[in-house]
Amino acid sequence: MNKLTLKYELDLDFVLIAITCSLKDYLLCFKINRQLNVDFSKIDELSFQIKKEEPVYFSRYLHQAPGSETEFFLLGNKGSDGFLIPEMKQVDYFILIRNYIDDEDLTHFIDGLNKLPEVVVAVEVNPEKLKSKENLIF
Repeated sequence: MNKLTLKYELDLDFVLIAITCSLKDYLLCFKINRQLNVDFSKIDELSFQIKKEEPVYFSRYLHQAPGSETEFFLLGNKGSDGFLIPEMKQVDYFILIRNYIDDEDLTHFIDGLNKLPEVVVAVEVNPEKLKSKENLIF
């Protein structure tokens, strides 16, 4: 009898920005909103079952770009009891950008984040290279 193997590849059709910053999530959103003229607002927390224990919750904010389908999610890397991306423990937040964003707009967005005095660094990360990339699919 022949065996068929199904290969499953994750659809990582998004841009990921890692942010190191000591601010609380709501304060960071406030400063990003003012600096970049966006409108992040809090939505339901992201939750994951890690190792069959209690679910771990991560803060999540959303900005829908007006006139387009582009969505910006600000995600806390440090949750109630663990990390969203454990291999990047030094990162405090991630901004996940779904749908299309122009390279020039992305550069402007990252530069704006880096201009905030409280942000140590904001840099684009290749999600393909992350071991825990499946945590970013929601």
